[in-house]
Amino acid sequence: MDRFYSLGHASIDFHFRQTPRDFVVEEIPLYEFSGEGEHLILFVRKKNLSTNEMIGQIARYLGIKNREIGYAGLKDKHAMTKQYISLHKKYEEALEGFNHEVIKIISKTYHNNKIRVGHLKGNRFYIKLKKVNPTSAIKIDEALKNIDKQGMPNFFGYQRFGNDGDNHILGEKLAKGEARERNPRVKKLLINAYQSHLFNLWLSRRLEINSLVASFEVGELETLLNLPNNELQKMKKQKHSFKLIDGDIMEHYPHGRLFEFGGAEEDIKRFDERNISVTGLLCGKKATHANGVAWVIEKEYDDEINADGARRYAWIYPTDIEGRFNQVEAQYELNFTLPKGSYATVLLEEIAKKKIN
Repeated sequence: MDRFYSLGHASIDFHFRQTPRDFVVEEIPLYEFSGEGEHLILFVRKKNLSTNEMIGQIARYLGIKNREIGYAGLKDKHAMTKQYISLHKKYEEALEGFNHEVIKIISKTYHNNKIRVGHLKGNRFYIKLKKVNPTSAIKIDEALKNIDKQGMPNFFGYQRFGNDGDNHILGEKLAKGEARERNPRVKKLLINAYQSHLFNLWLSRRLEINSLVASFEVGELETLLNLPNNELQKMKKQKHSFKLIDGDIMEHYPHGRLFEFGGAEEDIKRFDERNISVTGLLCGKKATHANGVAWVIEKEYDDEINADGARRYAWIYPTDIEGRFNQVEAQYELNFTLPKGSYATVLLEEIAKKKIN
């Protein structure tokens, strides 16, 4: 899908290919492991394997079910990734002989609980861009400064939608009972792709609205957006590039409770200070919906499906951003940290102002 971008610069040319040499991810655990307990915690490095494939290799070696191995998040396949997994410590001795050409156990410790999905704080990335000329390097520097200052939209990356980018099409049919899938894990993955597709469409629309609000006067916007005059005036006054709308569902950042935005100056200030952020809808049952003017926009991207819904941060703040240009090699190296569930490739697309896959 074509989408809007948050940064105002022209597109930047560089070459990026997701390989273990140019794309490295290290998981940041949610908590410090205790060093004692019945669960063995392994810090594992893998290359060109998905998390599920890596777990399958270890499980087969031990002669156990995949579900006996806990993990916090799925890591990219076409990358070098480091993440934590857990299994019962009774398998520790058997693992001594484990040897695999693309899986390496870096270290081990112990903990009282099994690692569960979502038990991570975020991920640290190292990425190398190639065929970068000095002019593009300066533009990348400036783009990173802007992202560091204002944050970025939290789109789902292209990986969410499968190799052909169309998983959401079958996902919609499954979610509405128009197709069947026996494998529950695959079914959930495809339905999630449909929810993610609608979220991305909504977020792109909100970025388009932000762009129009920044570019036109209130009188012109009334015709362009068909939104109330008083709402447009309030949006024009906001200094953040992402304009909050009455009825938006906010969430304390980087985690916390949901609440409705009612236009209070205090909440606008808290958003500017990164204490709260705006969320978007992942359609489905039990999901909290926006209200008022925000709902008028959101409802266009809602759907009744046979799956649970949720809210997702629509705006996030990468941290510890670093960039280095190697003019001799025509390469640009960058490091940054993202909260869990966010995509490094989305940050690259914000810099490039175009698709990179």
